Amino acid sequence: MIDELFDRNVAWAAGKTRSDPDFFRRLAEQQAPRYLWLGCSDSRVPANDIVGLDPGEVFVHRNVGNVVHTGDMNLLSVLEFAVETLEVRHVIVCGHYGCGGIRRAFEPPGAGGLIDHWLAPVREMCRRCAGDLARLPSDAARMDRACELNVELQLRRVAATPILRGAWQRQQPITVHGWIYGLGDGLLRDLGLKLSSLDQAEQLDREGELCGVRRTDHHGSAPRRGSVFRPIDAGIAAFRGGLTWRTIGSRASAF
Repeated sequence: MIDELFDRNVAWAAGKTRSDPDFFRRLAEQQAPRYLWLGCSDSRVPANDIVGLDPGEVFVHRNVGNVVHTGDMNLLSVLEFAVETLEVRHVIVCGHYGCGGIRRAFEPPGAGGLIDHWLAPVREMCRRCAGDLARLPSDAARMDRACELNVELQLRRVAATPILRGAWQRQQPITVHGWIYGLGDGLLRDLGLKLSSLDQAEQLDREGELCGVRRTDHHGSAPRRGSVFRPIDAGIAAFRGGLTWRTIGSRASAF
C-alpha cells in the first residue's frame, strides 16, 4: 500500500514532465503564489485540485474545521510568511459543507481531548447562534448554516490579526475572502464575505456580530452581500479571546 504511493509519484512526475518539460525546473527556482488558502484538513477538500492550480500557485494551510486560533503559531507563521514574504494578493478562508469538525462542535465536549479544545470557539459560536439555527427546517440545514457561519467567524479572526491589519496600514493590496465548498457537487460558493482594507475591517468591527445573515442557497450560486458584511448578532469579541497582542518594536507578538 505504501509502495503504491511511490509508484503513483513516479507516474505523476513523468506525466508532468511529458506535458511541460520545464515544469520542475521552474518550480525549483521559486514559488510565487498569489493566494493563501486557509482550509479544512478533510481529505476530500484538496485546495490545489478544486481550484485547478498547479504546485507553486497557491500557499496552503489546513487544519480541522479551518479554525483560526489567535495563539496558533503554526497558522500565524504561515500567514505572516504569505503576507510579508510571498506578498500574496488574496487570503481565502474556505470551509465545506458536511464538515466533521462542525458536526463535532454540536456535540457535548468529551473528556478534555485536544479536538474539543481546538473546536472551543466553534462550539461557542454554535451556542450563541442556537436560536437562529433552530429556526431552520432540518438538521442538514442547520449543519450547512453552521459551516457557513464558521467561515465568517474565521474570516473575522484572520482580519483581526496584526499581520493583516499591518498589511492594510502599509497599503499592501490584499483581500480576505470567505468561500465554502460543496462535497456533493465539487463546486465552490462565494459567501460574499470580502475585506480589502483597514477601513472595511474596522467598519465590520463597528457594524455587528455573528448570526442572522441570510443563508446561502447551497444548490445554486451564493448571494453576494458587498464588500462589508451587514450587521449580524452579538458576541464576536468573545470569539477573538484567548490571546493578548502587544507590539515589540515594529513586530507584533502574542502572549
